[in-house]
Amino acid sequence: MTEPAAAPAVRLDLPSGEQVTHRDVAANGARFHIAELGDGPLVLLLHGFPQFWWTWRYQLSALAGAGYRAVAMDLRGVGGSDRTPRGYDPANLALDVTGVIRSLGEPDAALVGHDLGGYLAWTAAAMRPKLVRRLAVASMPHPRRWRAAMLRDARQTAASSYIWGFQRPWIPERQLTADDGALVGELIRDWSGPRLPEDADVAAYQRAMCIPSTAHCSIEPYRWLVRSLARPDGIQFNRRMKRPVRVPTLHLHGSLDPVTRTRSAAGSGEYVEAPYRWRLFDGLGHFPHEEDPAAFSTELINWLKDPEPDR
Repeated sequence: MTEPAAAPAVRLDLPSGEQVTHRDVAANGARFHIAELGDGPLVLLLHGFPQFWWTWRYQLSALAGAGYRAVAMDLRGVGGSDRTPRGYDPANLALDVTGVIRSLGEPDAALVGHDLGGYLAWTAAAMRPKLVRRLAVASMPHPRRWRAAMLRDARQTAASSYIWGFQRPWIPERQLTADDGALVGELIRDWSGPRLPEDADVAAYQRAMCIPSTAHCSIEPYRWLVRSLARPDGIQFNRRMKRPVRVPTLHLHGSLDPVTRTRSAAGSGEYVEAPYRWRLFDGLGHFPHEEDPAAFSTELINWLKDPEPDR
């Protein structure tokens, strides 16, 4: 159980002053912390690395104000969720996501994912299409596009050098937690565009990463992604991802993203057999939902409300 150490660092208030509801739900054999605001159709928000649910603090307020039940969850091993010894492959992590949808008592959800959360959102939409009403992904190509770019595009391989560095045992964990999580702050600032985050926001991510076992659990999905490239389980997963996404999809990307090249992300629509909309935010980096939350939220909500999203 992680709650005693995690609660003060992750059960934060929203900048808007609205009272978000923090609680835990059981799904896929583990316990997951969620932050919830609003009533209406469910929109489930999935964070990326090196963050936790709080990355969606602006979108929670915007979505609730637009008439949605906005829920941001902490992924397995992060924030206030359970840190299990195993289960960090994308297929199982996607089952965490769909299990949370069921535990919330909803028939389906619009999934919104950033970075690793986007990877899992793509996966969940392909594996459990009946539970995904719509799909929005930021700063992450389709899993098959990601794999191809990592293996064939030298520039993308260089941009993802941190992922290759994660393959070492124990050293990355120590680096992430050294000096009160200083490296987390460096990564977030380096990956952002010109609109740098506030120091207080960065400090929240640093504190969350320093919760015991979080650094190890945050790295494990990336270890699987690389180490499985030539293994039967990784090859099988890649084949499973040939299954097309059949729900309306919004793909969001920052033009200055130094981690995921625009060229790597663009073209993911070939795996979508439904309305697909590509939106490139000029002048934004890897965290468009935080760098320009108003523009991001407006784009997302307009798309969610659009009855003809292929226009």
